[in-house]
Amino acid sequence: MWERIERYCRLNGVSGDEGLIRNAILEEVKAYCQYEIDAMGNLICFKKGMVTPDKKLMLCAHMDEVGFIITHVTEDGLLKFTTVGGIDSRVVLGRAVSLYRTGTTGVIGTKAIHQQTEKERETVVDVKDMFIDIGASSREEALGAVTPGDCAVFCTEFEEFGNGFVKGKALDDRIGCAVLVELIRSKLKFDTYFLFTTQEEVGLRGAKAAAYSVDPDFAVVVETTTAADLSGVSEQKQVCCLGKGAVVGFMDRAAIYDRDLYALSYKLAVEKKITAQTKTMVAGGNDAGAIQTSRGGTRTIAVSAPCRYLHSGVCTVKKDDVRSVLRLVHELAENIL
Repeated sequence: MWERIERYCRLNGVSGDEGLIRNAILEEVKAYCQYEIDAMGNLICFKKGMVTPDKKLMLCAHMDEVGFIITHVTEDGLLKFTTVGGIDSRVVLGRAVSLYRTGTTGVIGTKAIHQQTEKERETVVDVKDMFIDIGASSREEALGAVTPGDCAVFCTEFEEFGNGFVKGKALDDRIGCAVLVELIRSKLKFDTYFLFTTQEEVGLRGAKAAAYSVDPDFAVVVETTTAADLSGVSEQKQVCCLGKGAVVGFMDRAAIYDRDLYALSYKLAVEKKITAQTKTMVAGGNDAGAIQTSRGGTRTIAVSAPCRYLHSGVCTVKKDDVRSVLRLVHELAENIL
């Protein structure tokens, strides 16, 4: 599965431009399921299991990643931009980025420090005061390579380091996509819908439309979630920790999870000896927020991999945690109905 995760992370797909990753997923699952692509670009798959249940189960992961979109080209050939999704401006300045549609590389900069006021030097530079330098000397030259509306992503090498750690861009949520693909290609107990969504990072938009179409009774969202297990952070504010397994929370800022499914998750984790943890803070959110309230409502739970430096160019996870996510999601799919 790690070869698949690496392959997916090397593909680019900012919210609203998920075609490359969707095509890669489709190539791996089309022989194992029925599928359709809706008007939002969501990939909706249906896999027959050994049993056709009375209730409908759906597993969900989002295809899009955070990134940047070009808004203007200046007279001297610099690209003004804004973020797509929640990116902290402190992880942006000085980073190399790829405008992947045209194969153009750039560097994010701002005015030189000796030209900044004392107040400016003491504050974080706002994205509106940054630019992408692609080495062009004029607007005309720059427009030969890019146009407003083009998207950019962090230039990051996917690699393993330390004791079972992996870093790269877009681990949020290419990990979830890879887990769902693994399950589609395996033998399932129940008929199951699999939803690969678009535009999660900008407001859970794809999930809102697709959950309405599928109309599931139960849903499991497979995600990554913020880990703040770093020096100087109190235990209660660490949210979750790398190395402590799959994360099953009771609430975040988008959803209050089904209490019975929350209890079932930990019951299965104990019975199957799967390492699992809960969140120590109510933080973040994911497609569950849209799925839970779709139509007449859906009983929903999320299973996430803990991830340091989320929404940056160096998302970091531990491989053992991702294995726990896969095992726990599989057990939920076998026992939730």
